[in-house]
Amino acid sequence: MSAPLDYRSAGVDIGAADDAKARIRRLVESTLTEGARGAFGGFGGMFRMPTDVARPLLVASADGVGTKVKVAIEAGRHDTVGHDLVNHCVNDVLVQGALPLFFLDYVAFGELRPAVVEAVVAGVAAGCRENGCALIGGETAEMPGVYTPPDYDLAGFLVGCVDEAQVLGAERVRRGDVLVALASSGLHTNGYSLARRIVAERLRLGAHDAFPGEGASVADVLLRVHRSYLRALRPVLGRVHALAHITGGGLPGNLDRALPPTLDARVELASWTPPNPFRVLAEAGQVARDEMFRAFNMGVGMVAICAPEDAEAIISAAADASVPAWALGDVVEGRGAVRLEGSSGAGVDPSAGANP
Repeated sequence: MSAPLDYRSAGVDIGAADDAKARIRRLVESTLTEGARGAFGGFGGMFRMPTDVARPLLVASADGVGTKVKVAIEAGRHDTVGHDLVNHCVNDVLVQGALPLFFLDYVAFGELRPAVVEAVVAGVAAGCRENGCALIGGETAEMPGVYTPPDYDLAGFLVGCVDEAQVLGAERVRRGDVLVALASSGLHTNGYSLARRIVAERLRLGAHDAFPGEGASVADVLLRVHRSYLRALRPVLGRVHALAHITGGGLPGNLDRALPPTLDARVELASWTPPNPFRVLAEAGQVARDEMFRAFNMGVGMVAICAPEDAEAIISAAADASVPAWALGDVVEGRGAVRLEGSSGAGVDPSAGANP
């Protein structure tokens, strides 16, 4: 006679789920803002619409951290990817000029581990506190047969708000506008499938080995938190015409989204030197130079497009938030393309498309 079955024997531990919920309650409650309504554990999160916005538009973003989560698993360090998740989504709605209101998260495991859930949500909560948004809900799922332990995946969902009259975008961009670059804090959350392969197969390094030229481990470098640009740009959003969050696709694949079809963005590559990790990856992987600028942000995490007379104010506001910023180029007549001009100080010259 077969033994009786229960949910745990099928791979789902309800007790572990209850433990995880108990661990994250204080983290969630630490993020609640004035607009948050309801209590922890509700079936749906509630948030009160801002009353100080004349014509409010809601702006929503959903994203994940890609294979950066594999670095977190290999390093046994799970809090940074949750923080990444919030900051990435905040930057996405900021591009429209929106300020964040609330956030929801989703984490799926092959085998639910309460301590890992707690660490991931601790990072989410840290990101919410940094950006002044409330974590009003989420879901933790145990899915044996879909994910193989210790693998897990996570996603985030953010809603922000902007006055309809203050929406930023390509329709505001004019010929002669200036491009202002805001520095990234590292790889952010893009290019990790390529970066991990280079580190493992070409550099032959593990998560806890030293990363060349950094004085830090591979995990330290690859898990640097995706920078939020909210504090740097909020004081000067009224001076900005458009923004581009430099994620997958790099400068060529994101800056073009902030352009009208009759104008080009001319990026002066000599205006900055991409940070050491990008140079190491390019050399070790013999990555084609154009490919580096498509796969990675190359040290530029956000680009603001503004009138020439407003560039210095944006650079100054970024400096006040401890974010390096500089004049990256300008807007010229064209067809909605991004031109990478000149040579880079990285030893990675995108004018050459082939491997050296």
